[in-house]
Amino acid sequence: MAEPLKLAVVGHTNVGKTSLLRTLTRDVDFGEVSHRPSTTRHVEGARLSVDGQALVELYDTPGLEDAIALLEFFDRLDGPGERLDGPERVERFLQGSEARQRFEQEAKVLRQLRACDAGLYVIDAREPVLAKYRDELEVLAGCGKPLLPVLNFVAGHGHREAQWQEALARLGLHARVRFDSVAPPVDGEQRLYESLALLLEPARDTLQRLITDHRAQRQQRLASARQLIAGLLIDCAACRRGVSEEAQPQATHALRQAVREREQACVEALLKLYRFRPGDAQAADLPLLDGRWGDDLFNPETLRLLGVRVGGGMAAGAAAGAGVDLMVGGLTLGLAALAGALAGGALQTARGYGGRLLGKFKGERELTVDDAVLRLLALRQQQLVLALDARGHAALASVTVATPSEDHWRQGKLPVELNRARAHPQWSALNPGARLDLPERQQTVEQLAARLSAEPGVGR
Repeated sequence: MAEPLKLAVVGHTNVGKTSLLRTLTRDVDFGEVSHRPSTTRHVEGARLSVDGQALVELYDTPGLEDAIALLEFFDRLDGPGERLDGPERVERFLQGSEARQRFEQEAKVLRQLRACDAGLYVIDAREPVLAKYRDELEVLAGCGKPLLPVLNFVAGHGHREAQWQEALARLGLHARVRFDSVAPPVDGEQRLYESLALLLEPARDTLQRLITDHRAQRQQRLASARQLIAGLLIDCAACRRGVSEEAQPQATHALRQAVREREQACVEALLKLYRFRPGDAQAADLPLLDGRWGDDLFNPETLRLLGVRVGGGMAAGAAAGAGVDLMVGGLTLGLAALAGALAGGALQTARGYGGRLLGKFKGERELTVDDAVLRLLALRQQQLVLALDARGHAALASVTVATPSEDHWRQGKLPVELNRARAHPQWSALNPGARLDLPERQQTVEQLAARLSAEPGVGR
């Protein structure tokens, strides 16, 4: 189609027309969503584009308020000896004074539907099937445009979907779709556009292009979300605070606060990615958020960096002293051996690990984030992604990033990427002098993100 497909979103007042538009456009600020009736009083439009080309134009319309009286008025529009068809009656009505007075709202709806290729008739499936809705459908059918009924609010309890399906079939409307604008199914938009394609054969290619783009965008959002979660986990795994034992309470409190703020930053980044408001989700307080006194100087990755990465310098300078002592967990490093190790090592190693070695020699300890907290962070953020992926942009209630009830996150080994990060404090944005642009860090983030995409947890 050379021109965008034009769709009018129509229906009774307060059935969720604007809510549907918000979800289809992923725009939480489109129109006004309220439980008050007749919130929309004029026609608003939005476009769905792919690669800069507008494929579909959607028009939000006011709610039909008095279809019963309008239908009775239609019956009086035929002149003597006339038998007008539906579109002729609608045009005669739109040209008359009643369209500017008593039935002004209805006239806006019919005028917009007449200007469009088809209409989406939104139904609040929680409402009983009343005569006024059948009259609305008869009035709308008079425009001579295809109508696709959209059953809204079917995700929760108390809906009357079965009754509505039967009533629509009796009216000859066999092409219909269920689409909850607050909690849409994953394939909801695909089904909606496929149903439209049955009614609008010339628009099939346009709608298929929209379906394909929708799938690709969803996969891209999921991939970006996993990258954000992986970055959070690497930051927390690599975080470490060298403190004396006397300063442990204050250091633990500071670590807790830093991890909380880093998780909330990830929450807000995910909300932005899924185009929700910043306040639509909050991370609940983390349980078990105690730091651990880690002996990560004995981490194999640390020892590799101290010995292998610097070539023969560290090995030759202190393998017999500091290197061997560290490997067996010794805490009685001699000052000469330690100095020899640092002197024999490369400058980069001295900067990265010399302070830690000297701190250990002076009796300082390193505070890091506990393994259980890392698993918990991973599961909470993945649950948030699942919630956002299934959340409509008309939803008003906020999402709570709660603690999972399952116990499986307590078990199993940490992913190798997090153990690797333990040995690289410069990878954490929570540490001074962080180097987040290092290729090794980015590669580890990507590997962890790929692991998150392969399974729901992080214990593999």
